Amino acid sequence: MGLFDLEEQFSFYGAYHSNPINIAVHMIFVWPIVFTALLLLNFIPPFFSQSPIELWDESFLVINYGFLFTVIYALYYVSLDRKAGSLAAFLCFLCWAGSSALGHRLGFSLSWKVALASQLLCWTGQFIGHGVFEKRAPALLDNLAQAFLMAPFFVLLEALQYGFGYEPNPGFYARVKVKVDAEIKAWKDKKSKKIS
Repeated sequence: MGLFDLEEQFSFYGAYHSNPINIAVHMIFVWPIVFTALLLLNFIPPFFSQSPIELWDESFLVINYGFLFTVIYALYYVSLDRKAGSLAAFLCFLCWAGSSALGHRLGFSLSWKVALASQLLCWTGQFIGHGVFEKRAPALLDNLAQAFLMAPFFVLLEALQYGFGYEPNPGFYARVKVKVDAEIKAWKDKKSKKIS
């Protein structure tokens, strides 16, 4: 599977997220996971001793691993699709700035508790979505890196498609649906062979 082939990436992820309730659960919980992960990464020491970004005479936007992951995710999303990827990149940087500001305000002792509670809630919700509604293990069990990298962009594309009819290119969702249906059928056939 090509890392920069949006159709293949979306088809892989979509095969694990075809139930509308599970999709909605992911739309609610994926971006808070990103936000609170960045909140925790905010407390890793910065790469530079002096922050190049200072607001209100306090430097809380520091160049550290949170910023590095934000840049990587943003560039990856833009490379997959310029329009939706640009929106995803903006959301990534908004999460980074917001989590940095929140971390600066709360301090480490409260931030990690907020992040832990949010992560537990969000991950539990997603596992319930898969177990109860999708009836299939999460994609991260088959491809951890792809699932973590694609999840935020996947739910954004889903929201853009449902809300505005957005397609990265003409016929994108029709082609993806054919691939997703084929993957789900292959998975169900394999599962039924194991049972019998």
